[in-house]
Amino acid sequence: MPCLHNITQPLQLHPTPPRKPTTPMAFSSVATPSPSSSSSSSFTLPTKPSPGAGSVSFSRASWEGTRKARMAAVRAEAVDTSISPRVSALRPSKTMAITDQASALRQAGVPVIGLAAGEPDFDTPAAIAEAGMNAIRDGSTRYTPNAGTMELRKAICNKLQEENGLSYSPDQVLVSNGAKQCITQAVLAVCSPGDEVLIPAPFWVSYPEMARLAGATPVILPTSISDNFLLKPESLASVITEKSRLLILCSPSNPTGSVYPRELLEEIADIVKKYPRLLVLSDEIYEHIIYHPAKHTSFAALPGMWDRTLTVNGFSKAFAMTGWRLGYLAAPKHFVSACGKIQSQYTSGASSISQKAGLAALNLGYAGGEAVSTMVKAFQERRDYLVRSFKELPGVKISEPQGAFYLFIDFSSYYGSEVEGFGTIKDSETLCMFLLEKAQVALVPGDAFGDDKGVRMSYAAALSTLQDAMEKIKEAMALVRPPVAV
Repeated sequence: MPCLHNITQPLQLHPTPPRKPTTPMAFSSVATPSPSSSSSSSFTLPTKPSPGAGSVSFSRASWEGTRKARMAAVRAEAVDTSISPRVSALRPSKTMAITDQASALRQAGVPVIGLAAGEPDFDTPAAIAEAGMNAIRDGSTRYTPNAGTMELRKAICNKLQEENGLSYSPDQVLVSNGAKQCITQAVLAVCSPGDEVLIPAPFWVSYPEMARLAGATPVILPTSISDNFLLKPESLASVITEKSRLLILCSPSNPTGSVYPRELLEEIADIVKKYPRLLVLSDEIYEHIIYHPAKHTSFAALPGMWDRTLTVNGFSKAFAMTGWRLGYLAAPKHFVSACGKIQSQYTSGASSISQKAGLAALNLGYAGGEAVSTMVKAFQERRDYLVRSFKELPGVKISEPQGAFYLFIDFSSYYGSEVEGFGTIKDSETLCMFLLEKAQVALVPGDAFGDDKGVRMSYAAALSTLQDAMEKIKEAMALVRPPVAV
């Protein structure tokens, strides 16, 4: 630190007559601590030269710079930069991180094929897009009621009755800025610190983090590829305690594409009904993307489950409306009111324009009509191609998805392999790094979904793109040999 008695370009001051000693002045707002205490926020400065100094050399600019530096240091030390423990406990989404990394590589000129994000490659159907544009032209650009427009909530009630056998009134529906917001608000509304949220794995990456944000503890229930990644009722029964508050089910599933048959859901419901505190959040966002002969069953439609089920759905996946940010929750009124209270303080209502577009989506016909059916046919063609192709790879295990647009592929037989010029494939993350480097294909490691044996591939991309990706993956995996017999 600059010394006040040792500066350049001195200005000579003539000695002044002696004065009576003065009391040192304290500067509580200046930043340099005294040598005796590193935590002090003040220091003292004599108001007269030390004895024997015939002159004092200083620069006014140097003095002002020193003073400002000390004050800045005090302010820096005084700022508490700690983050809420709940937020600190959250982990960022690997799906978004890998998608962003792939985008950055493409911008840098690397021809990466990104198959990480769960986003349909189709354009929003024309009738939906036109309804959004008309909303702008007609001046429907103002705030809507917090819970959503009455016309959209009535349309959602009609949809749930006709397609799912669920009876709700508009005050039992909350429209939000995407299904993700609906799930977050539902977890916050019903879970308290110390509660447990039961989550089958592989799971969507955000479920455990939402539980942590609510102060609850995620309890992970592993499933097996041999069971098509479906939760066994006995596994559920073995983990339920008095702390169990919420079971999250996703069917069709992200990341596995598994679909729960009605019979299995009924067995799960028989267990759930034994525990008065246990609620179920049924994530049905992929409901319409389902492949024959699989059929979708809404959990709330099962006997005795309406009162304790929070059903989440939306428009992003089936209607290719990811950017419109529109989802909804249907549940008993007290749960919906609690979620609406949170939403009123967080974001208020969803976009007025998106709600007009959502209304048009529901008017396309049963299960989205021909527009959605065309997309589902394309997804199934892609699924069939990829399943055949991965079965040709030695050591790879795969469960054929019955819905959604993901494969969860078990590459664990390759773990421990050494690859020249790369190193050891230790786990799902290093496998994805290997495929990104050698095949220039971006996938998501399974550890992000709670199952390190596999990796997730989204086939929400053109068939030609998937064919290119598959060839590159095969060429890369030819450099590797399974270290163990399979």
